[in-house]
Amino acid sequence: MKKKFGDRKDGTLVRDADAMHVMIPHMFLHRCDNEAFIQEQLDLTAVEAYLAEKNVDAEEKYTVFQICVTAMVKLLFLRPQLNRFIQGRRLYQRNVTSASFVIKKKFSDTGGEGLALLNFSPSDTLDSIHNRITSQISQNRASDSDGTTDSLELLCKLPQCILRPLMGVLRWMDFHGWIPESIAKTDPSYASVFLTNLGSINLNAAYHHLSNWGTNSLFAVIGSKHKTAVFSDDGSYEKRELLDFAITVDERIADGYYFAKSIALLKYLLQNPELLELPLGELVELPQKDSNVTSTLQKG
Repeated sequence: MKKKFGDRKDGTLVRDADAMHVMIPHMFLHRCDNEAFIQEQLDLTAVEAYLAEKNVDAEEKYTVFQICVTAMVKLLFLRPQLNRFIQGRRLYQRNVTSASFVIKKKFSDTGGEGLALLNFSPSDTLDSIHNRITSQISQNRASDSDGTTDSLELLCKLPQCILRPLMGVLRWMDFHGWIPESIAKTDPSYASVFLTNLGSINLNAAYHHLSNWGTNSLFAVIGSKHKTAVFSDDGSYEKRELLDFAITVDERIADGYYFAKSIALLKYLLQNPELLELPLGELVELPQKDSNVTSTLQKG
């Protein structure tokens, strides 16, 4: 789309927003003051069966994390209001779809962390995302640093008398959408969704705050897997493997119904992981019986 007055280089101004969504950023200024927390337990029965078959001949194993990343990114394509952000007290539709995550270089107390930010296109699939994540993790663990870490280390060398006013200038530029692309393209705070895989270190999914810096409106936490009794309508039950999953959202970008239906669609994708082999931009309809599924939203 041709850039118009009021658009940013990273987002298009939402010009058809209703009065409430126009005024809310002026009434409630900061992203951290407008968090809604959504917590779910996702049934992994279908995912585990799918991965067992998928990994029979796979050179690099497909993982639950890669499935979750693909499902979240596909959700952003199918539910575009989730890919919005508020900055400069205005609502924007993000121009790209991206995901960022932390990479633990070594599982030890002294092991450092790296940051990854990947952009996706409507033609991407689970296979291409699997390859890109695997490659990114390998490169990051083989390198001593990444773009964002390099920038932070450079800033840390500045004396406080220079660093404080410089950060003030950068926050002002961030407010107006003038942050240099060299910073934004590697900073996970500018991603559509920031994911963290706490399950890899045996922690449960829990609340994680958003940041007032950048444009990130979704923070997803993937927790640990665990066996839980799941009851049927007739009172019978069976033990299934469930995954703790939590998302913190900026509630100003959409309404509760939109979030609830989006979570229902995320569950449907994970219950039918073969759908993730389709291009991200290919439409997936939520069955009518699932469209009434709602989630509990709690203020963060």
